Amino acid sequence: MHRIIRNAILLCASAALLAGCASSKDILYFQDIDDVQLEKLTTEYEAVIKKDDRLVILVSGPDKTVCAPYNLTLGEMGTTTSTASTNPETATLSYLVDGDGCINFPTMGSIKVEGMTRTELAKYLTERIGKDIKDPVVYVSFKNYKITILGEVRNPGTYVMESEKNNILQALGRAGDLNLTAKRDGIILMREVDGVMTHYKVDLRKSDILESPYFYLQQNDVIYVPANASKVATANTATGIWSVAISSVTSMVAVASLLFSHPWSK
Repeated sequence: MHRIIRNAILLCASAALLAGCASSKDILYFQDIDDVQLEKLTTEYEAVIKKDDRLVILVSGPDKTVCAPYNLTLGEMGTTTSTASTNPETATLSYLVDGDGCINFPTMGSIKVEGMTRTELAKYLTERIGKDIKDPVVYVSFKNYKITILGEVRNPGTYVMESEKNNILQALGRAGDLNLTAKRDGIILMREVDGVMTHYKVDLRKSDILESPYFYLQQNDVIYVPANASKVATANTATGIWSVAISSVTSMVAVASLLFSHPWSK
């Protein structure tokens, strides 16, 4: 009886080891990189401003005094409608893009910024402010550019990105790269577009991702890396082994208890 149980456990363990083996075709990135001709990227990527973004906007120029009214100050915080916040480290104020896609800008009031890029907003403000002051310089940046990475990576979590031009490879690198147990042909990129959550599956074994519109990330994108079939099979096998072992031990204890409690065993 013990030999049968032992052999069964050894057989299951062997199956788990075989299931855990993976070939280079399952692991290597860009396996067809030498066989394809990628088109040159002719346009620069810029993130589009969305609702709930936080923007840092600074206005400068030759005369700092005349530029002051266009910069949000702590004194104005009480009169604005929750459109700014402070960073304790830099004391830089930021504008929150509200549910209507607008910010409340000093002296100009509500401005629709949703759908603009950082460069487009800076140009728009420069033209508007330039009607009142000479040679203004407008700086616009994202304050809350975050990417969330979950699943089979070494360090899952939410990362604040310093640059707005980030691709999926850079993001995965921030998370410590994929585990060997990651499914490289089934990575899911989730993105909100016009209020609807969309998703796209990425295959890192193929080079066409380099030309995909999903290669460059946007703020608040979520990357989920599922486990490959080998890990799932190994986990299921391990669970099965433990279930059989526990069940067998329980059964043996029950039988032993019954035998030793029987009158003729005394």
